[in-house]
Amino acid sequence: MKFLKRTLRTAALGLALAMPLLAAAQSLPTASPERVGLSTERLQMLTDVLKADVAAGKIPGAVLLVARQGKVAWFEPVGKLDATAGTPMQRDGIFRIYSMSKPITSVAAMMLVEDGRLKLDDPISMYLPEYASMTVGVEKPGADGKPVLETVPARKPITVQDLMRHTSGLTYGFFGPGLVKQAYNAAGLSANDPTNAEFSQRLAKLPLAYQPGTTWDYSQSTDILGRVIEVVSGQSLYQFEKARLFDPLGMKDTTYYVPEPARQPRIAEPLPTDRSFGVGADLNDPRIVRKLESGGGGLVSTAGDYARFLQMLLNGGSLDGKRYLGPRTIALMTADHSNAGAGIVPGPLYLPGAGYGFGLGFAVRRNDGEAPYPSAGGEYNWGGAGGTYMWVDPKNELFVVLMLQSPKHRTHYRTLTRDMVYAAVIK
Repeated sequence: MKFLKRTLRTAALGLALAMPLLAAAQSLPTASPERVGLSTERLQMLTDVLKADVAAGKIPGAVLLVARQGKVAWFEPVGKLDATAGTPMQRDGIFRIYSMSKPITSVAAMMLVEDGRLKLDDPISMYLPEYASMTVGVEKPGADGKPVLETVPARKPITVQDLMRHTSGLTYGFFGPGLVKQAYNAAGLSANDPTNAEFSQRLAKLPLAYQPGTTWDYSQSTDILGRVIEVVSGQSLYQFEKARLFDPLGMKDTTYYVPEPARQPRIAEPLPTDRSFGVGADLNDPRIVRKLESGGGGLVSTAGDYARFLQMLLNGGSLDGKRYLGPRTIALMTADHSNAGAGIVPGPLYLPGAGYGFGLGFAVRRNDGEAPYPSAGGEYNWGGAGGTYMWVDPKNELFVVLMLQSPKHRTHYRTLTRDMVYAAVIK
């Protein structure tokens, strides 16, 4: 009888511990790490490193989610949701995901491609006439020897594929040198709360940094892709994504803004000294609703929400019996579209890194070697300027979501997390 009571207590404790994990994973199946070929001890080591960094005042907190073979095996909140307020981190903490918005917007665009309403080789001027006659900025020495900006006509139109693989010639103004980037900063593109349509029209008046189709350069391309989605669908970007992705996938906390008082206490905050990710670029306040819905960097989300999106991709485009994209479309998106054979060269800041090409919304690992990470060829990933990061490794049936608000330390935790997660892969 004593043995039976002890067994029942143990079972009840196990169920009590499992239930929060199951609920927080938002219905994705769960399993112990060992059941899916992972080491509990080694995943705990990574969690302990994050806890130590919280204690040292390096980061406020984080959420780590590791899934393998279709099951969530590790889902741990660490530290504080808001260090200033002292709020403990929660599994359903809401994070600014910035450029982790790009894969979502790219998937939304590919849904329109599958619908027959959009083609990758379409010139974007078919939908956005303001891009019909673009110019390219060229720096030349002025009379005083200092560079001046001149313009030449673009030799070819920007295509939808160019937007998705960052070869449009557009750029960002908040990092790197150059007169075109300075022109971006001086233009006040986001001033006075523009709509997506107004933002696109402002951007089209500026010169491109490169000839379209020639150079990979991180850019506002996905913001313009979001505007293309609006024109083609006849809906706002959020309306389309909500109807086609967020609601069906159960991504209930993935939005552009968080106006609801009930959700606002779950917004993760960086340390007060760690809010800047570039020239004139600080973490925004998602509590303030604006007109712009940035497909390239405006979403907020949770680890559980983003895990459902990634599981759908890893499944070849379906989840819980519903299909979002075809497997051949996923394969196209996660193939390398920016290789030398395509006539594309890396720009000065090639964010995919050594060993990686770029697909349609993701960095894509070309082979098992060259890159300083232990993932397999075919792995694809992307991160956000606020510190969030994700990757999907189809060969290892693995995906990882790291939610963190620390622009200063974002690259450190990307490598650290990869190294320690793969050290936990034991089968």
